[in-house]
Amino acid sequence: MGITIEQFASDCRAILKDDPGANGVDKVRRRLEDVLVDPDFVARHLGPDNTEPRKLLYEDAELGFCILAHVNLGPKESAPHDHGPAWAIYGQATGQTVMTDWRKVAPPDGEVPGKVEAAEVYTLTPGMARAYGVGDLHSPSRAEATRLIRIEGRNMDTVKRDAYEAV
Repeated sequence: MGITIEQFASDCRAILKDDPGANGVDKVRRRLEDVLVDPDFVARHLGPDNTEPRKLLYEDAELGFCILAHVNLGPKESAPHDHGPAWAIYGQATGQTVMTDWRKVAPPDGEVPGKVEAAEVYTLTPGMARAYGVGDLHSPSRAEATRLIRIEGRNMDTVKRDAYEAV
């Protein structure tokens, strides 16, 4: 049967209630790596019947974190970004994501995007998860179809974020 979304969300909730800081987020990241290698969980939430680019699987009413399934059916590249006032964890289930971490060179100024320079480039492969703290700038690039689980410290659907561009 494998891990259910309810079990995984309950584990995340218990971890974050005990330690809502960076150590707790890292414990959630490690727990997500266990889930990413569970074939039943991956098939249930990221199987071929799911073609949604962003599907909300769970949102915690008290703590605010949410668990999402992301399906990219072809190449996709995102601009450098952070998650505003929240942390995020990206967990690779299938395919590969080349991730770039960015260093801020100049902050955004009104409608003018902030400037960033690349700091580190690495590849997320199936079973890997990476946590990004509040304000950590990153950008994913995918050359082919990918499926991943992302956990956000709060649902980013309603959060306005600053824009950044590489220099």
